[in-house]
Amino acid sequence: MLQIKNLNKKYKNNDKYSVKNLNLTVASGEIFGFLGKNGAGKSTTIKCLTGIIPFETGEILIDGRDIKKEPIAAKMNIGYVPDDHAVYDNLTGREYVSFMANVYGVDKETAKKRLDKFERGFSMSKFMDKQIRSYSHGMKQKICIMGALIHNPHLWVLDEPFTGLDPQGIDEIKEYMFMHKKQGNTVFFSTHNIDMAAKLCDRIGIMHNGQLLDVVEVKKFISSGQSLEEHFMKLTKN
Repeated sequence: MLQIKNLNKKYKNNDKYSVKNLNLTVASGEIFGFLGKNGAGKSTTIKCLTGIIPFETGEILIDGRDIKKEPIAAKMNIGYVPDDHAVYDNLTGREYVSFMANVYGVDKETAKKRLDKFERGFSMSKFMDKQIRSYSHGMKQKICIMGALIHNPHLWVLDEPFTGLDPQGIDEIKEYMFMHKKQGNTVFFSTHNIDMAAKLCDRIGIMHNGQLLDVVEVKKFISSGQSLEEHFMKLTKN
């Protein structure tokens, strides 16, 4: 589903690479966690694979589509939830999700069925016809997720999705992650929360100083008696 080959990204006027020689493959039907401290290169990688920012060298394939050579075809298979809730505040929640459905070519009947389901699943029915500017942090996160999932993308990408959410909001997002995986799709999310990653993920990639240091199969690793937290701290101590 997702292939990243020899990805390198350096920002202007910066001597160091934000992402260096990153190689990673994430399969369909998998929840993959991108674990690292702030500044590790997680968000930069996500912005590269979603086509938001360019990268110097490397190749990124989404369901076999090259994000550079076939950007529109690749992005049609992505649902992206940023960490800054980049939405149109003057729109109502319903207007925003409908707009996203139009962007991705979802027919009205299908969009309505999916939106009805999202409203119930996220307890948002009372708020869909209010302007997004009036929403709380958690409500904005939910409306972003609805917009990202309205076209049922093969790859769902989330950047720090649980930051600032209450327990109910966290549980709702986790449930949709498992549902998306069960449908044979892929979930790729960044986090610095080790416990959350361990509970949700099939595999976890540990990033540090722009480099992917290890990829851990969670169940196998934990069943061997090892501590994921200790492993992470050991790899990222410098």
